[in-house]
Amino acid sequence: MRHSIYHDGNEGIEVAHRIYTMPFARVYPSYVAKAERKGRTKDEVDTIIRWLTGYDQTALDRQIEANVDVETFFHDAPVMNDDRSLIKGVVCGVRVEEVEEPLMREIRYLDKLIDELAKGKAMTKILRGSEM
Repeated sequence: MRHSIYHDGNEGIEVAHRIYTMPFARVYPSYVAKAERKGRTKDEVDTIIRWLTGYDQTALDRQIEANVDVETFFHDAPVMNDDRSLIKGVVCGVRVEEVEEPLMREIRYLDKLIDELAKGKAMTKILRGSEM
């Protein structure tokens, strides 16, 4: 378990963001629930996560079952998709392409992709023209 730090804007104090230490298994159900509330599926959520991180389904399931924290989940990702830099827009009031802290940017990329899914966007557009 590693802990990325960021500057909180107060006299250069560096702190670990709470989301980094949260188990991914605790965050994952909220992604699925958000998608399902809008008529989308868990399989689509998994497809997005696999596209972004390079995990195959077995490895993704293993990470969730192992209860790894969010930071470890992203750090251990087999290969982050190069096309993630094409993800643009605002999520949680923040423009994802302007997030400076690398781990937080990865988290916001995933948040943005799940938002797009929940808004009914086609999977080929969410995956930036790629197919899984």
